[in-house]
Amino acid sequence: MEINDHVDLDQFMAGVKKRNPGQTEFIQAVQEVAQDIYEFIDDKVQYHEAQILRRIAEPDRVVSFRVCWEDDNHHIRVQRGWRVQSNNAIGPYKGGIRFHPSVNESVLKFLAFEQTFKNSLTGLPMGGGKGGANFNPKGKSDAEVMRFCQSFMTELYRHIGPETDVPAGDIGVGGREIGYMFGQYKRITGRWEGVLTGKALEYGGSQMRPEATGYGAVYFLRNMLRHAGQDIEGKNAVISGSGNVATHAAEKVVQLGGKVLTLSDSGGFIYDPDGIDQEKINWIKHLKNVKRGRISEYADHFTNATHHEGKRPWNVPCDLALPCATQNELDADEAEALVENGCIAVSEGANMPTTLEGVKVFHDAKILYGPGKAANAGGVAVSGLEMSQNSGRVSWNTQQLGEMLTELMDGIHAKCVEYGHEGGKDGSGYVDYVKGANIAGFKKVADAMLAFGVV
Repeated sequence: MEINDHVDLDQFMAGVKKRNPGQTEFIQAVQEVAQDIYEFIDDKVQYHEAQILRRIAEPDRVVSFRVCWEDDNHHIRVQRGWRVQSNNAIGPYKGGIRFHPSVNESVLKFLAFEQTFKNSLTGLPMGGGKGGANFNPKGKSDAEVMRFCQSFMTELYRHIGPETDVPAGDIGVGGREIGYMFGQYKRITGRWEGVLTGKALEYGGSQMRPEATGYGAVYFLRNMLRHAGQDIEGKNAVISGSGNVATHAAEKVVQLGGKVLTLSDSGGFIYDPDGIDQEKINWIKHLKNVKRGRISEYADHFTNATHHEGKRPWNVPCDLALPCATQNELDADEAEALVENGCIAVSEGANMPTTLEGVKVFHDAKILYGPGKAANAGGVAVSGLEMSQNSGRVSWNTQQLGEMLTELMDGIHAKCVEYGHEGGKDGSGYVDYVKGANIAGFKKVADAMLAFGVV
């Protein structure tokens, strides 16, 4: 067989598995995209001859490095750090940094691969990247987190830059960690430049960045519902997570007239039949961001609520579901429970929170399902706007950025409808949002790669 022959999907995935042994998360992400892309490119010889999908499924580079730091007991600790630079065909690499014990090369390669398509969907000039370390900031003092972040940036700084790779926050990396890393970058290079996003407002951050991912996921949900002739008002929602994305998603659902029943963390979920209103959301934000407590404390404070230890919220009857915690948190059995209990729409605030089997359940049931690369793109979209503000030395206000975020999410929804409709060019009938997001994200990256030749 010649190398440029048109191989089928099974042959393509066999090659991906052979080249990436044991990297289950990355293989899952490639499979999810490839099964839609193969149908789209079947009669487009230019993509086959240039081996575009094969090239996209191979990161430009994966940098791995040791991170040594000293804890408060003067013990030397050693972690591993990574930066995966997946694809920069349409702009500098852009994607978060994650600090969590589960971080490994497979997880970061999957996230960087997904980020490539997500960033493409925003319409902004950003490529895909992701990084992180198997460091757990939970239970660490501010001084320990600072020393780790400084050591991490001492290696990372040589691989990033405002025109090369612009990281942001992710799980375990919030304003505190971004501040420590930016300070170290500035100390090493002697330059103040927009090399990180998610910064505080005092030193180049953007209004709306904390809210953007959660709000954007709800805007995408609203767009899906409106396209189907419905709305959020009066509907019950279950949400997983209790961090930045989840609390702001809950906030926006409440603002739009919905009722939020659940939030969660790694210890379990809380169910509040009275609804988690804005006052309660503010209490949770203080619990998580200031006290760094556990969601179980909610049930102690609000006595009508119950805490379900070690469980996830997907068996609670609802109209809407927003998984906003982490990857593969919603499996096929839980997806079936959601469908059977009357859920009509799912919008992913997290990255790949639904397993492939769970996605199939949603697709077969023909419910509205917004995949993470489309639904949670609001966060990276406002990160891109922060890059623009840093480059131009300007600052936009909350109203301006809110309007831009709404327009960006409207645009992403329109692209998904264009490429994912099953029922005619007018967009009537069922919309496969996964297919739409994959094809729309792929096409822009692929066409840019064709323009560059073989590089």
